Amino acid sequence: MTYSQVTIHSINPAIIKRTGLNIIHLHLKNFLSIFLVTFCFVFLVAEQVYAQTGSGYYNPNDETFKLLGLKRAKEEYEKASKDLERVKTLFQEGHKSQRDLDDAQEFYSNKEVNYQQQMLSVIFGSQYVTIRRAVKYSSDKGEKIIRITLANTSSGSAELNKLANIDENLFKTLEPDVINNIYISIKNNDGAIIGQPYEQKIEKLLPNQPKELDFVLLQDLDIVSVCLKYGNNITDEKKIYLQKDVTINKVDIKSDQFSQEVELGKSSSYNLSLELFSGKNDTFKLEVVNLPSQINRYFLNYGTETRLSYFKFTESTSTQKVSLKVFLPDRASDSIVIGQSIKFYVLAIPQNRVDEIKLDLSKQYSEEELINMNIGFIKLDLVPRGTGELLVKAQQLFFSINPGDAVQVPVDLVNKGTRGLDNVQIDVDLPLNWSHSIEPKTINHLKVSEEKRAIITITPGEDVAAGRYEIRVTTKSLSDEQPITGEDKTINVEIKPETNLWGISIIILLILGLVGGMVVFGIKLSRR
Repeated sequence: MTYSQVTIHSINPAIIKRTGLNIIHLHLKNFLSIFLVTFCFVFLVAEQVYAQTGSGYYNPNDETFKLLGLKRAKEEYEKASKDLERVKTLFQEGHKSQRDLDDAQEFYSNKEVNYQQQMLSVIFGSQYVTIRRAVKYSSDKGEKIIRITLANTSSGSAELNKLANIDENLFKTLEPDVINNIYISIKNNDGAIIGQPYEQKIEKLLPNQPKELDFVLLQDLDIVSVCLKYGNNITDEKKIYLQKDVTINKVDIKSDQFSQEVELGKSSSYNLSLELFSGKNDTFKLEVVNLPSQINRYFLNYGTETRLSYFKFTESTSTQKVSLKVFLPDRASDSIVIGQSIKFYVLAIPQNRVDEIKLDLSKQYSEEELINMNIGFIKLDLVPRGTGELLVKAQQLFFSINPGDAVQVPVDLVNKGTRGLDNVQIDVDLPLNWSHSIEPKTINHLKVSEEKRAIITITPGEDVAAGRYEIRVTTKSLSDEQPITGEDKTINVEIKPETNLWGISIIILLILGLVGGMVVFGIKLSRR
């Protein structure tokens, strides 16, 4: 038996039992104390939270059914108001402390704020702005403008007031029928703002009082997005197809190549885009005025190259594309001057007004006259341009000379183009050690159809071998600061071999002696 065993067995069992009961009693007493303290703390915190939040019961459906949430907040606000009045009465009678009064006042304020927040949430949730019209039209300056009509179509305030039974003065102060601070902008498919000004603001939009706003289109489109911002950070963006102003019985004409330079004797095309602004007519006639009669012209259907004078818009499209082709004559005239701009107009006349207008194509119309006709038109510009053409003529291009001789080659230079030539020069590509001279070296100016002669003198080099040599002649000039070259010419020069005079003389004498001997022999033979 160990020491510990002896010690335990030596203790009285009654003492052990009494000591255990005391320990259990002590623990139970401490547990009850801790429980009571914790309960009181939780109760006080809950009361403070209840007072601070101002909500005795939270229903998550209040966020969805805001009108029911408003009615609940109103009931709690009215109850808090009655409680505050009761506490004030008890405070005055001395039954409530200042702290009780402050708590009641704070509780009432929280309920009041919650009630007003719920009311604003319902009011902002019922606000709505409608785009009634979006009309695209063209100004006198050719700008494309959108006129947007906005209307306040918020939910009825009378029904709201009836359901929620809101205080009349408070309800009027909040102005539920008025939408304040509406911001409007126009965007394209990429989200870029294409309206000028970039953004407009409506201070107040009242029911049954629509407002119109004008935006200048920076990008000509038929479909745009209208972006609206208002109320409690409400953002509404709608993609809309723009209407045409049916009160304008016109076709808008535009062209990217409204001014062109065309050479005489050649043709060019103006691509035209036609957009319908009409509610009455869909068939129009195309005409050209102020263009000289020497310039031929006609209209082509874009893509098919089919000639047309009338065109028609279909129900599915309000735009058409055509081309105006012009042909310039080969020569300038009094009405077609090189470098002088010709202003003319393309007109789109409604079919039912062709007989009424009766255009005189020999007349020069002013822009004011065309505006008074109330028709669609565009002003175009044509600048005739000429270019020089250098023709080189040479009567003889083959020469046969003896060694030491020179060759003179006459060359005629003719301007066969439609514009003068400047600084006409002749270059000669010679064999090695040959030389040349040109008179004149440079022709300063050569008018249209004018002809001038230059003399080229070519001298072979010393001790040049007999044979045939090719010499290339080139010409160049300027026409309206543009380089012009003539046709190259090739001169063939044959150098004859040198002749031996002594040898030729001996041969001739031998031939003469032979012939003489034969004659003498023949005479003697005939005498016999």
